[in-house]
Amino acid sequence: MSRNAAAPPRTTAPPLRAPHPAVRRRLHLLPLLAVLVLLAAPPPGGAGGEGTGTGTPADAACAVLALWALGSSLRSGARPLAPAAAGLFGAAAAGIAVAAAGAGEAGEALAGLARYLEVFVLVPVSVLLLVRDRRDFTVVAWALVALALAEGAVGVHQYATATGASYMGEDIRAVGTFGASDIMGMATVVALGLVCAVGLALAPDARAGRAQRPVALVCAAALLLPLTLSFSRGAWIATAVTCAALLLLAGVRRAVTVAAAVLALAVVVVGGAGAGTALLQERLTSITRVTDAPDQSVTDRYTLWSAAAAMWREAPLTGVGLKGFPAHRDSHAPLALSSGSDTAGAGAAFRRQPLLSPHNMYLLVLSEQGLVGVCTLVAGWAALLVAALRRLYAAAAGRRRDRDCGLAATGLLLWLLVDFFYGDIGGPSTVLTALALGLAAWWALAPHGDAVPEEALRR
Repeated sequence: MSRNAAAPPRTTAPPLRAPHPAVRRRLHLLPLLAVLVLLAAPPPGGAGGEGTGTGTPADAACAVLALWALGSSLRSGARPLAPAAAGLFGAAAAGIAVAAAGAGEAGEALAGLARYLEVFVLVPVSVLLLVRDRRDFTVVAWALVALALAEGAVGVHQYATATGASYMGEDIRAVGTFGASDIMGMATVVALGLVCAVGLALAPDARAGRAQRPVALVCAAALLLPLTLSFSRGAWIATAVTCAALLLLAGVRRAVTVAAAVLALAVVVVGGAGAGTALLQERLTSITRVTDAPDQSVTDRYTLWSAAAAMWREAPLTGVGLKGFPAHRDSHAPLALSSGSDTAGAGAAFRRQPLLSPHNMYLLVLSEQGLVGVCTLVAGWAALLVAALRRLYAAAAGRRRDRDCGLAATGLLLWLLVDFFYGDIGGPSTVLTALALGLAAWWALAPHGDAVPEEALRR
């Protein structure tokens, strides 16, 4: 080849296309969205539930979420938390530390300390730091609705094919990917997704509200069926109370109209349950028989509540210590308490699951943390609800466009506080409790820089 011959053209790789600006502005939410995605992962050890006492992929993602939020806060250089938020979560952390110091076994104390700090301090604070505006909240809320729809679809399939958890001798209980070891997991996800959808559907009559309202209403209606098939009385009650409260907060006239539509839809859903209609009716009527003719599960719950109250009377100030309820249960529970609950189905063999908590979050805090826990943790939840309601009323008075976020966030918090009368933390779905508290804290405590009145959107 001659020296003057033309050299072959160089081939260069095409430049990587930069992400869309809207996507780039939401990259800081990736760890938060990853937690939601990993919540759908089956529990460690498979469907049988073995190994559920260990960390889950969602727990690992929560650790990454906390580190990411800390790094983002340090990079920004701004004050990370408002004084109200710092005081509320700081008091909760202090109360948890006091309870851990009073625990009987060091190993159990450390495990309880880590879990409580994760659920009630670290993850909520991380969500509070990462969610910056209304659009961030909406992205996370719709991701929660999508997770609920996915889990609900799995649950409906389990019911239709009799591959769910065992209930009254039939494998028809919808539990999603959480398995028979966490029968409340799918019910919690679906219920919180439904509450989010209802809150978003009650958006003001701005352009964004008109665009998302029909989609949110369809999602809420679709989630009614899997919630029904979960056979979870506590989730039913909490969802009904929360949705009724949200409708009243959005307007009495709208509440009456929507309540009539929901009642008609509920009749269709229950009627379409097929062979399980009799079981659903029995489950519904059992709610009114909790005192006259309670079943064994209700009797167990009463005895566990009695045991928790007895533990508190024994140590009223600091309780028996974190993770101390199982060790003190038998010495304080009445004889009517059974040895455990039966779990089977959804790919798991029959096993007897011990009753290691009172199935009431308030009594669990009272028995293990005493008045210190009630004053620092439970009082903090009440303060969060008051702050959320005050900001919601202010948003309604100012006709601001972020009222849909306020309704969804307040609904999430209200659902948790009602459900805590019938359940407590435990299992892989507990991470969702922490995320919901974080979203509620963002609405109640974070400064809202995008609180634009509706009229500005129409100009």
